[in-house]
Amino acid sequence: MTRNSSSIPRLFTRREVLALGAGFGAAALGITPARAATTPVLTRPIPRTGERLAVVGLGTAIIFDIGNDAARRAERSAVIRTLLEGGARLIDTAPSYGTAEDVIGDLLADMNVRDQVFVATKVRAVSRDRAVADMQQSQRRLRTDNIDLMQIHNVGFVDRNDIATQLALLREWKDRGVFRYIGVTHSQDQERANGRLIELMRSEKLDFMQINYSMAERSVERQLLAVAAETGTAVLVNLPFARGRLFRAVRGKQVPEWAKEFDASTWGQFFLKYILASEAVTCVLPGTDKAEYMVDNLNAGRSRLPNAAMRRKMVGFLKSLG
Repeated sequence: MTRNSSSIPRLFTRREVLALGAGFGAAALGITPARAATTPVLTRPIPRTGERLAVVGLGTAIIFDIGNDAARRAERSAVIRTLLEGGARLIDTAPSYGTAEDVIGDLLADMNVRDQVFVATKVRAVSRDRAVADMQQSQRRLRTDNIDLMQIHNVGFVDRNDIATQLALLREWKDRGVFRYIGVTHSQDQERANGRLIELMRSEKLDFMQINYSMAERSVERQLLAVAAETGTAVLVNLPFARGRLFRAVRGKQVPEWAKEFDASTWGQFFLKYILASEAVTCVLPGTDKAEYMVDNLNAGRSRLPNAAMRRKMVGFLKSLG
């Protein structure tokens, strides 16, 4: 099956718009995903260690902020199971995502799969004491002593001296074995943040960098991705559907026939494969609350990816839609 764009509704409900803002487009739009493939999902190495990650993971903003709702927890549990069965394992969350950390911690414990998951979360506090308290709270919520990746949240809005102080603290915890990797994130006004992020990659030798990147927001292509490759920084991508802007742009349109040349049969795959064609990208983090759409996201990491000429054609096609 393919995503049938004619089934996309003309109007978005408030819940759909919120979900789209989390980077989750397919399920909100009622698009039929591609059938699960047998081809393994592509993996890429974390430059600092060589540890390999599947190129598709799971974001949890908004859609995992569900509290104790049993029905929704069952749906999210199915999403996680599908992620793992598909050969992927990175789940990204944050204290600022409401109850998401609690939900992830509970589900991983209930499913007994914590050792199969690469857990990434974030810290935002400026003072050392507050940051320590917040990270300890994340440990309790996630129900784990060890976190795979701890990231300073939205560094484009943090003073340089405060970033240095926080990174020193994160390195202390990494040296103690509490964190395996450390990094920074940015999710607002990417173009404004690019210079700061490039500076940090060159001066701090970060393990990971998490950025906004999509066909609608390509400023990182000018320099940031090249610097990430140069400095050995793993790149995580958030908002790959540009808060739903990309799905709205193609509403009522069929995936072009020539997309078969890189095995994209749905719009979600089209958008994700564009990002994954950059070898500097380690993992993309779309969110979803439906297992079938997790399958479709994973399928974007299977088989062929577009080459440079095809990527230019993809951008031109999207621009032609107005």
